[in-house]
Amino acid sequence: MVTELRLSAFGPHRSALFPLGPLTLFAGPSGSGKSQALEAYAALAGLASGATLEEAFPDPCARIPDRAVPDAQRRRGFRLGVTVEGPAGAVRLDLAVQAEPTLRIVGERLSQGGQILLATALRDPGRRSVQAAWLTGGAIGVTRAPLPDDRLGTALLPLRVAGSTAGQRQVLAAAEQVVVALRAVFPCDPRPDRMRAAVPPGEGRLLGDCANLADVLRRTRSECGTRHALLAEAARTGCAGPVLGLDVRAPSGGGPVAAVLDRGPDRPATELARLAAGELRFLALALVLLTGPGVLAMDPAAELLSARQALTVLADDFDRGLDRRQSAELLRLALLSCGRGHIRLVAAVGEGTAAAARDLEGVAVVDLGA
Repeated sequence: MVTELRLSAFGPHRSALFPLGPLTLFAGPSGSGKSQALEAYAALAGLASGATLEEAFPDPCARIPDRAVPDAQRRRGFRLGVTVEGPAGAVRLDLAVQAEPTLRIVGERLSQGGQILLATALRDPGRRSVQAAWLTGGAIGVTRAPLPDDRLGTALLPLRVAGSTAGQRQVLAAAEQVVVALRAVFPCDPRPDRMRAAVPPGEGRLLGDCANLADVLRRTRSECGTRHALLAEAARTGCAGPVLGLDVRAPSGGGPVAAVLDRGPDRPATELARLAAGELRFLALALVLLTGPGVLAMDPAAELLSARQALTVLADDFDRGLDRRQSAELLRLALLSCGRGHIRLVAAVGEGTAAAARDLEGVAVVDLGA
């Protein structure tokens, strides 16, 4: 699991270090860097999953501080890193990214206990590669080879290192620990405007914008009655009016499915399309907190059992459009799931939610701009 996020010259952050617990909330005024912290985490997760630097940072210049002064070669960039705890111990990954004049990784370091396991450096600006050196041990000591300057070298090591020496096995264990932790991330931002329409039946794996919520509810109702019942119980708190349960309607001959709130006997059901934006966001976030990687549209490491991977949900503007009652219920669900080790939650919240969370045991609130 990722236990620390480090940012330098990244948006408003200067040499910032953020400890991350099972439930971490970023709070602070607008412009304090809440969203940037989550974007950095999500970008590292994308790189660990094989994304290119351009895919991870589609607008890299926007991450550079306004007053950052370029060097003699007119270069500007930023740094980011994480610490990952696991069977290999505490492993650090640090990345230096050049955003101008061209986007590229100019330095990467994987280390453990003060020992450098992998280091890369830009030797020839004219080539789209960096010179990498990783621990080998034995008579060779270090192996050197070029790596592409637009991909995370740590994620490429399992393809390059044979694991035939103790040093190589140490490098592989550290690299795999970092990659597994970063890949087990689900960025989530429910979009009510996309959640109202009926959707065709599919795999029932929730998308990051939760547009296919109805199809996922169809799946949870049939495959996981316990979690579906917990979600219906949460809906009684977060949705206006009486709620007996959550149901799904689909044409008998097949076709798009629509989710509804069961209002009880002698009351017409309410389609999700008629719910307020806050109610839709609440239901989607409650579902995320009550479920796991098997129901979320994400690609965790297949070589490791899901029980040994700590799923991390990233939620920017977690409480956007929610009232106090809905936010409190989501905090309760988050504490329940995070306390059991089912998920970890890193979210950006408004001051109202942060104020309520500061009094809750098990919630770490990171106050920015204080």
